[in-house]
Amino acid sequence: MSAVSGTQRPRIEPVIEVESLSKRYGETLAVEQVSFTAQPGRIFGLLGPNGAGKSTTIGCISGLLAPSAGRVRVLGYDVQREAREAKRSLGVVPQELALYDDLDARENLAYWGSLYGLRGATLRARVDDVLEELGLADRAKERVAHFSGGMKRRLNFGCAVVHTPQALLLDEPTVGVDPQSRVKLLELVKRRAAAGACVLYTTHYMEEAEDLCDELAIVDHGKVIAAGNLATLRARLGERDVLLLAGTFVPELVRGALEPLGELEIVALDASSLTLSVRDASRRLASIFACLSSAGCEVRETSLRQPSLESLFIALTGKELRE
Repeated sequence: MSAVSGTQRPRIEPVIEVESLSKRYGETLAVEQVSFTAQPGRIFGLLGPNGAGKSTTIGCISGLLAPSAGRVRVLGYDVQREAREAKRSLGVVPQELALYDDLDARENLAYWGSLYGLRGATLRARVDDVLEELGLADRAKERVAHFSGGMKRRLNFGCAVVHTPQALLLDEPTVGVDPQSRVKLLELVKRRAAAGACVLYTTHYMEEAEDLCDELAIVDHGKVIAAGNLATLRARLGERDVLLLAGTFVPELVRGALEPLGELEIVALDASSLTLSVRDASRRLASIFACLSSAGCEVRETSLRQPSLESLFIALTGKELRE
């Protein structure tokens, strides 16, 4: 008799494993002790502002960069020690276009497919399928130099999936594209995951992360500052709102002035700005302003964020994601 109950789900091994990953450039620590796992058929997001370390993390996972410390495994293969085996299952969509403008769309796809060992009828059939999926079948023989930015982004995506990789790394794939192409790209990403691929997606667009990702790691200054699924991350705020105030503040007096209000946390404070995490903020604005006025402060601008990924990021870092 089997020791495994018929109702138990089989254990799913992660496709990507990142363990205590660090990357240093001289005195700058771009990535510090980052760890996470990503599963097949799911989209794992790295969310953070520009310069947070997302692209460096992708570079280490793809093998383009050597980690200063830590390990990365793809399907159990160490990316540094077993590079050929690890990279065979990877597809990478970089921020910079990896296309040849003098070739047409079909030739670009065929080139990248051949690098991964596709040949003959198999390669031709796969190129046809990808062109159809990208919505570029009618432009297959047109030089890429004549393509719009959105079309190039779609083709860039196609070059990464032509060999049907089990792990797909996307580094800010929708930056600078028109809204229609952006919607198409997001649909393509979802299809890859639905087909069973493990997708690792970096972005600084909050709405993309909320729409796409099954799980997320929020990164800032090279560190993971929060991780989990959307429900888990939102729950970290509870029912608290984030209130951002701009004006003139006396930091040494503000804390004492606000203390009697209770259920209020000062996230960030300096002479020109104050960020609060507060329950039911919209109903408590008058009392907050009165306390600040009594401390000699002047509020000139107010912004209220209800519980969301963006408000969580502000609560954790004291700044907005796009800064």
